[in-house]
Amino acid sequence: MLLAMAGSLVEGQGTRLGFYSRSCPRVESIVRSAVQSHFRSDPTVAPGLLRMHFHDCFVNGCDASILIDGAGTEKTAPPNLLLRGYEVIDDAKTQLEAACPGVVSCADILALAARDSVVVSGGASWSVQTGRRDGTASQASDAANLPGFRDSVDVQKQKFAAKGLNTQDLVTLVGGHTIGTSACQFFRYRLYNFTTTGNGADPSIAPAFVSQLQALCPQNGDGSRRIGLDTGSVNRFDNSFFANLRDGKGILESDQRLWTDASTKNFVQRFLGIRGLLGLTFNIEFGRSMVKMSNIEVKTGTVGEIRKVCSKVN
Repeated sequence: MLLAMAGSLVEGQGTRLGFYSRSCPRVESIVRSAVQSHFRSDPTVAPGLLRMHFHDCFVNGCDASILIDGAGTEKTAPPNLLLRGYEVIDDAKTQLEAACPGVVSCADILALAARDSVVVSGGASWSVQTGRRDGTASQASDAANLPGFRDSVDVQKQKFAAKGLNTQDLVTLVGGHTIGTSACQFFRYRLYNFTTTGNGADPSIAPAFVSQLQALCPQNGDGSRRIGLDTGSVNRFDNSFFANLRDGKGILESDQRLWTDASTKNFVQRFLGIRGLLGLTFNIEFGRSMVKMSNIEVKTGTVGEIRKVCSKVN
């Protein structure tokens, strides 16, 4: 059923299921094995790869331009400086070049690795269409349109709508924060002197949670210290992230706003199975939204190239 749903979403967009069935039949098993191997030694690569795919797709489409090294590339843009997991893509690419040289794009490796990262974290799988080609350009300035941690819900909706994603996709994909961490520097401002009338914290944070976060992120402490985005379930792909938003325990301001804005709160409630609302199953909807996202402005056919090394243009 998931196969059918996923396939119908991208009909006519240039990618398809089984694109490499003849040219590189082991592509999915090779990428999966690379993700699993690195995850065993460093679980942080899972949320890293998921974010990397998201950040890639939102800038000039899903074309692996996030992977290109060099001065002034997307990789050097402020929102991308803390991304991790590049070594997983490089490992998979090396193995694929040995098995079927010049066939599999870095963009497809990234799309597959993002799916496999969710699976190793306990989430459900989905079918990934392939056939993307790699972009040849990468500019840090193009990353300015990435969603930010201070964005209002209206701004978030505008940024997602510009990529063909609706409000449900927004809430669903932000739910990817069920795994991973954020540095104190990105939310500490919410804990001290947040209001103009005094030195109080952001009132949307549960009072008891404020003191917990202040202990973890002192006002003049280490801004690079990392805190789980999904309190109590940081390494498990589940819907507890939405329960934390309901309880005033969203770490990022942009995340917590999904509960305080009526247009997004409805979807959060549906993921939580609030009585009287038509429920949504997070794992299923996440796969559907990822299929849509991973087909943003893809390059197929003769557009772009197949990079031999993902970190540089041929």
